Formats: sequence, C-alpha cells, structure tokens
Amino acid sequence: MSRTLCWFSCGAASAVATKLTLAQVPDAIPVYCATGSEHPDNTRFLADCEKWFGKSVTTIRSEKFKDTWDVWERERYLSGINGAPCTRALKFRPRLAFQRPDDIHAFGYTDDKLDRARAERLRENFPELTIQTPLIDAGLSKEAVLEMVLRAGIKLPPMYAMGFHNNNCIPCSKSQSPAYWALIRECFPNDFARMVELSRRLDVRLVKIKGERRFIDEIPLSQPTNNPIQPSCDFLCALAEQGLEDQS
Repeated sequence: MSRTLCWFSCGAASAVATKLTLAQVPDAIPVYCATGSEHPDNTRFLADCEKWFGKSVTTIRSEKFKDTWDVWERERYLSGINGAPCTRALKFRPRLAFQRPDDIHAFGYTDDKLDRARAERLRENFPELTIQTPLIDAGLSKEAVLEMVLRAGIKLPPMYAMGFHNNNCIPCSKSQSPAYWALIRECFPNDFARMVELSRRLDVRLVKIKGERRFIDEIPLSQPTNNPIQPSCDFLCALAEQGLEDQS
C-alpha cells in the first residue's frame, strides 16, 4: 500500500498541513528533514506538534553533511540559477532516500501567490510524484496557519515574532532580499558576519539593490527589515478548524 508522507519543516504552515492530512489519513507519516542550521527552539516546537498530531515525527538527515555551513564550505557554492546546494544536500537527497515510488506527498504550501507558484513548479519539476497541497485546497494563508497553531495552544517558533516569514535555516542563502539580510544582521549578527566572510571569500553577491548584485555587507544600515506577519483567522480558517474538530 502507498504511504502518505507529510513533509513537516517545523514551520506553522507545514504543521497545519500535517494536522489536516492526519485528520483525513490517520496513518500518514510526518517526516522532518533536519538541516542542523535551524533555530534551537525547533526541538520544542516539534515536540509540541507531536502532541497535537497524536503521533511522532520521523526525522531524517544527511549522512554526508553536518549543516548548511558544511555544505557551503565543501561545495564552495552558496546559491544561483540552479538553486542552493544546501537544499539538495540536506533536504532533497535525504527525501529521495526515504521515499518510495508510490508515496503520496503532502506539502505545507499556503494559499498565497508565492507559495502557489512554488507548488506549481514542484509539480512541473517532479511529474512522477503524487503531490497534495492541503493548505491551498482549503484556502489557508500564512496569517491563517499562524493563528491556527496559536489556537491549538502551541507557542509559535520565535523566528515569526522577529519578522521572518518562514522558520527557515539561519541564514538562508537563497534569499536575495536586502530586508531579509538586514533582519539577519539585526537578529543574528554572528551568523551575518560569518556569511559576510564566506560570501566575500567565494565572491558571491547574494542581494539585489536597485537591480544590481551586491555583497550583503553593502546593505545600508538604514535598510528597513521585514514586518512580522500578524496571525489572523478568517472564515476559511474557521471551516478548517471545524473540520479538525469533526474528525477528532
């Protein structure tokens, strides 16, 4: 029989997507790709989510690389038109080793323009996979999933309150946003300084400023940072919560 895999990333969206999927498929398997570079609070958030899910999360990881910094140093590559080597090494390859050809894959893409495009690209790039997007199907936005996690009695990962829109690795080399890197500089100065040194050494200009590629230490100190997303539960959010209550 085919398995349903819920790809849990320790973010609010993937948590709600996993909960919705488990309500429909109780035997679904939550799976977490540990990268070694995420916020230490993820351990607490994962444990809280396991209680909410009513089952444990299977953790998989790379057998070759310790964390994102290890990938970047050994591959001597940060990000480019072919994506980021850390994603391939720490998430894609462990997933390929774990999955089976007949698995069904549930991902936590929200019903927002950027995430809908990401889900579409995933389906285009991997037509052989059976992919489900429960949050898009339910019309749930980033604001809605944050609120649903809070209403489940679970404290959100601190990255959201800092202004980060996703609970990603610290830092994420794929971002080209000056606002993102200004926020990293403010919240994680040691990691910012480490990336300044590495990107300079590899001659990689990670950000675009006025259409021009620049080093992250060239971002003006006056650069505004991201504002935190405010949790909000609308009619569709309430419907999704009602569905969870009906399944319990």
